[in-house]
Amino acid sequence: MDNQLFDYSPITERAPLHWPGGARVAFYVAVNVEHYQIDRPSTSLFADTRNLAPDPLNYGWRDYGPRVGIWRLIESLDRHGLRASVMLNSDVAERYPQIVRAGLERDWVWAAHGKNNSILQAGMTVDEERAYLAEVVGTIERATGRRPRGWLGPALTETFRTPELLAELGLSYVLDWANDDQPYRLNVPGMLSVPYSIEINDVQMFVGKSLSGPDFLQIVKDQLAQLHEESVDSGRVMSLVLHPFVINQPFRHRYLDRALEHIAQHPGVWLTTSDEIAEHYARTAQG
Repeated sequence: MDNQLFDYSPITERAPLHWPGGARVAFYVAVNVEHYQIDRPSTSLFADTRNLAPDPLNYGWRDYGPRVGIWRLIESLDRHGLRASVMLNSDVAERYPQIVRAGLERDWVWAAHGKNNSILQAGMTVDEERAYLAEVVGTIERATGRRPRGWLGPALTETFRTPELLAELGLSYVLDWANDDQPYRLNVPGMLSVPYSIEINDVQMFVGKSLSGPDFLQIVKDQLAQLHEESVDSGRVMSLVLHPFVINQPFRHRYLDRALEHIAQHPGVWLTTSDEIAEHYARTAQG
């Protein structure tokens, strides 16, 4: 079947996109705050044990994020004046409430990211998915005091009905379709796609490609430089996708801190959130 969710739109044929204050690049930090079930395989550092239950090696590696990594990341975000756009598993609200409290104190943005990163809604019936999404969104709303506006599926998964079901729940954008440097409208009334990177993403860079901290820093600088160069006439979006159990390992964290410093001090960058990008685009963009 052909894709019905969005139309082809070459970036060279769009009306100019303008960010607040004349900024050329809208930048947000996507922080994945996740919970993993102990008896299911998921993102793994060592494949040979990933199907064991329990799997202390890989589960412990992931569990470093909420126990240690996120707190190291918070220090850097605070130091550089950056608000997190949190991709939040609803199970986090119940199991790691200290993280939610820290985010509320800092006015973080909360995008729904499924119940946990061990359950994917792909393959659910419409009724099953509708109930699942409502539970996830409701749990996050109760925990944070605000209804999420955005959605990122665990492992960026959807069904063909996901955006429509999310619109029913009052959400206004998804981050699953990593195919653009600008937001765009979906063929679902009221729904946008907001750029989210699977390349400028610590899991891909460090786990998938085994890059080093200096490699990461240079890649982030190069990404910003290229987008800034291209955005003379029309704004671009840069996301930096982080998982605290990966990027906030001690030997990598210092390079993240340098990357954030570089971005925060770069001219022509709007330091913002995924919510604010979606809201601005919906309000101002033509077409």
